[in-house]
Amino acid sequence: MAKKLEALRDSAAQELEVKLVELKTTLSKEKAQLASGTRAEKPAKIRNARRQIARILTIIHEKKFNAGAAKAKAAAGKKVVEAKGAKKGVSA
Repeated sequence: MAKKLEALRDSAAQELEVKLVELKTTLSKEKAQLASGTRAEKPAKIRNARRQIARILTIIHEKKFNAGAAKAKAAAGKKVVEAKGAKKGVSA
């Protein structure tokens, strides 16, 4: 499981989007098959697809959040450096 998560986290956002679309179509087909009254070959396939979709969405959200946090942190670091420089200039 951990290896799968690492592989997903290492994937690019576009690759994750492609996998997400594939999983959603698979889930849709499985649910349609179940709704038509046909017995599913692997009943756990629906549950696994739902969980995998949730994992991918979580990783996409993490990547967006971490990118925004890194920009905010960099901007905050610049403000702190400027403030420290101003104090030195005043006391000299």
